[in-house]
Amino acid sequence: MTPTELFDLLPDMAVFARVVDAGNFSLAARQLGSTPSTVSRQIKRLEEALATRLLERSTRSVRVTESGAQVARYCRDMLSAAAAAVDAAGQLAAHPQGKVSVSAPTQFARSVLHPLMPAFLRMYAEVDVQLLFADHDIDPLADDVDLVIRLTEHPPQTLAGRRVGVVRWLLVASPAYLRERGTPMQPRDLARHACIHLGETADDNRWRFRRGEQTQSVEVKGRYIANHAGARLEAAQQGFGVASVPEFAAADALQRGELVQVLPEWRLEARAYEGSVWLLYPPNRFLPPKVRVLIDYLVEHLREAA
Repeated sequence: MTPTELFDLLPDMAVFARVVDAGNFSLAARQLGSTPSTVSRQIKRLEEALATRLLERSTRSVRVTESGAQVARYCRDMLSAAAAAVDAAGQLAAHPQGKVSVSAPTQFARSVLHPLMPAFLRMYAEVDVQLLFADHDIDPLADDVDLVIRLTEHPPQTLAGRRVGVVRWLLVASPAYLRERGTPMQPRDLARHACIHLGETADDNRWRFRRGEQTQSVEVKGRYIANHAGARLEAAQQGFGVASVPEFAAADALQRGELVQVLPEWRLEARAYEGSVWLLYPPNRFLPPKVRVLIDYLVEHLREAA
């Protein structure tokens, strides 16, 4: 293949990488601002030029062939190299500017990231921020997002990242509720209290606790069930019982004395939305100044809050 023929294939290779990441032609076309038929023609042209089948097609999705998986890896490397070239040029900018997008789980975005944004926007007057509230995993490589916050002990090896904290769960109640009903001294005491729990699965009302080598499990009940941490927090503030919430969601109310931590010597073992907090981004060698300053800002302030 001549250099000219190879250069002609570069746009098709970029499109192929996007189709593989998106999983179907329609989504890839939307991300590229194109049409499914155009994207399909580009993939067919690439397959003809390489004399190999890259994708097995169906009406709803595509499956990458063995040779297609190998080609996709090199196509992604090509895009990463192109992005690095653009980012390296961006390093010459006198100051950070442009839009940066960051996604995070809904309650974390509302309670932790949103309060940090005003100071950042005042600090960098020419940087705009798009904060995305998302309780499903966002892939910055496929979803055109600069940064993502993810709670995981196993961050994807395809992404660069910084560990910026940890999410723990705790129990809270209002001082008025505890004066009226008494303060639980052991997890088993919660069986006699009104408890505000998640309610997403059949056994969400079974709370499990650990203190050193000791463990206790208790089935709780109450008049209010809500699968949103903010709602459970507000219900506790209004005296409806003992609520299970992530620590970051309750921090301000605890500091103001509106809520009191219940059973602070015991660790509530949550099965979801718990663990290490990672700030993840594409593994480019050169990051645009607008992205770099937001990474540095979040790393500093999230670790202060941890």
